[in-house]
Amino acid sequence: MENEIAMIEKNNTWELVSRPSDKPVIGVKWVYKTKLNLDGSVQKNKARLVAKGYS
Repeated sequence: MENEIAMIEKNNTWELVSRPSDKPVIGVKWVYKTKLNLDGSVQKNKARLVAKGYS
């Protein structure tokens, strides 16, 4: 998660702004995935931060 946040900040993916009083805040969710080698051992763990604006 720390690496993902570091990349988001490095790439200027978002910009902090004031929330208009008549608008709700969009929630976020961490999505985790484990990539495996052919023998079933862990190759790496991945984390993504996604907005909860989906249906």
